[in-house]
Amino acid sequence: MLVSMKDILSAANRGKYAVLAINCFNLESACATVKAAEKRRSPIIIDLLQEHMEKHIAKEILLPSVVKMAKLATVDVAINLDHGKSVDYVKECIVDGFTGVMIDQSERNFKDNVRITKEIMDCALPKNIGVEAEVGNMGAVKNDQFTKQEMYTDPKEAIKFIRRTNVTALAISFGSSHGVMPKDFIPKFNFDIVKEIKKATGIPLVMHGGSGCGKDNIAKAVSVGINKVNVGSDILKAQSEAVYVQQEDRYMDYVDLLQITMTEAEKAVDEYIDVVGSTNKTSVTL
Repeated sequence: MLVSMKDILSAANRGKYAVLAINCFNLESACATVKAAEKRRSPIIIDLLQEHMEKHIAKEILLPSVVKMAKLATVDVAINLDHGKSVDYVKECIVDGFTGVMIDQSERNFKDNVRITKEIMDCALPKNIGVEAEVGNMGAVKNDQFTKQEMYTDPKEAIKFIRRTNVTALAISFGSSHGVMPKDFIPKFNFDIVKEIKKATGIPLVMHGGSGCGKDNIAKAVSVGINKVNVGSDILKAQSEAVYVQQEDRYMDYVDLLQITMTEAEKAVDEYIDVVGSTNKTSVTL
């Protein structure tokens, strides 16, 4: 069932669990994500990244099919624009059928971040569309540009931001990074940042860069106030590895190869659902 990200995160906040937001870039990855959620009876968020849709498949082509998939699902499914950088693009997504949008102006100064987020809130609220913003900055594993402590979210700034914008959910930086973590490396999290913001505001908080952060880190982050966990790289990694395993059979039918990658993606999503505690949390009854 297609639902608002606002409603999904509100329920997660009340129930003190988190919902996965899986980066999907085509129908196969979205289908695998929904299948995993249905098996677990878990709500799920399909994240469609602005950059992916601009470089790979345009939202005008991809979104209608994902919306149809969500409507037919036997669990709650929200469709969220991930890392919307362009104000005009985010506004288009609100009109086009997304049930959640992220307006990422974290690279701007505080005043501009507030102003632009409020502008998007004014467009989204009448449609009951959830709005996610970001305070603090996230690094990336690529080229060893990991998130450094000086990039962490300042809790006082985040609290001020939330009170000025009334944003649905806030992505904060406290130790994770975008991308696939190096083997055997587990980042160190500053959970006090999450605790302070949650205690002062009570709104759903978001962790980006969930891939490779370690089950204990994610579980503790959820326990102290994270309600949305973004995972992308580990799902893509599972699909890539499935392709490499098949190198000996270079003439495998492409449809069969795709099915193998979808199966591995589904397994990876399933493991993360277990960690964030959203099993059997969907509002849909069969």
